Amino acid sequence: MSVTNEINGDPITTEVEEVPASHAGGLLAQGVSCWFGTNKVLEGVDLHMRAQEVTALIGPSGCGKSTFLRTLNRMHELVPSASLAGEILLDGVDIYRGPLPVTETRRRIGMVFQKPNPFPAMTVAENVLAGLKLAGIRQTKSERQELIEICLTRAGLWNEVKDRLGDPGRALSGGQQQRLCIARALAVDPQVLLMDEPCSALDPTSTRRIEETIAELQEAVTIVIVTHNMQQAQRVSQRCAFFLAAAGEPGRIVESGDTEKMFDSPDDPRTLDYVRGRFG
Repeated sequence: MSVTNEINGDPITTEVEEVPASHAGGLLAQGVSCWFGTNKVLEGVDLHMRAQEVTALIGPSGCGKSTFLRTLNRMHELVPSASLAGEILLDGVDIYRGPLPVTETRRRIGMVFQKPNPFPAMTVAENVLAGLKLAGIRQTKSERQELIEICLTRAGLWNEVKDRLGDPGRALSGGQQQRLCIARALAVDPQVLLMDEPCSALDPTSTRRIEETIAELQEAVTIVIVTHNMQQAQRVSQRCAFFLAAAGEPGRIVESGDTEKMFDSPDDPRTLDYVRGRFG
């Protein structure tokens, strides 16, 4: 189904699809608008983020991409003045008005931030396990040891740190710290992983390793990533959503769809201008 709105008279075409109940980790945003106080930062966002796929959110700074990402696991509510209209469904269940507690929503929909943030007072191993207590997950010592290896392996880090599990997390390189944060998010078995510019502070080698990790994880976890790197969006995602905000207006989705089409032959000329570097 297509939804058409306008920005200053220009058409906005967004694809909206039903989420099949059998697709674990599918997210559907319907009519999502967001405010901070009286400042409206998002308007009428409709987007289907398919299960076990990577959806890239692209667009210039200040168009609401990161705010939208945070609405997907209610992180934006940490700002006291935040409010939201519309629906966000995880496998058909409204995460705002449905039965899931906030803590359970954030367990199922994890987040990796722009700047690596391992807990400085914790070792590598302790960082991986940090979310278990908050999630109320109890395990034996052997189960915890196994989980540490599994999560670090899934994050592409095990071979690099298996002899350094007792070292402080902050002792790792920037790229390793970011993969440690991914391992920490994976430890509570999320259905969805949100990534807010996870490679913006990393060198090209570390960026490549993070991208390889994303490719491996998508077989089991739905991923939604904000990136300003158009080449990265093209490499890692199956679908893209292009956000744009006119001067003094809230951000909206101009267009969304398959990544290949969005980069090669989008419906809106503004999308083509953006992905080819003509503005933004």
